[in-house]
Amino acid sequence: MKVQVTFLPDNITIEAEVGEPILEVAKRAGINIPTGCLMGYCHACEIELEEGNNMCACISSIPSGTNYINIILYPDTGW
Repeated sequence: MKVQVTFLPDNITIEAEVGEPILEVAKRAGINIPTGCLMGYCHACEIELEEGNNMCACISSIPSGTNYINIILYPDTGW
């Protein structure tokens, strides 16, 4: 199933497959999400879904059950 993914605040939209890793989707869209440990411990890659759920992009994938998601990216000057 295809899901429309929009990365905010840049408003970049790309189509992705359910289960596709979020870091891979971002990379295809030309977006660099900072990473650290790549295991979800350091939270360098933390993103926020528009619904208010925070998650680590390195261990998360495109969820099922929706046709679109909005991912909010915040710059982290510490990484």
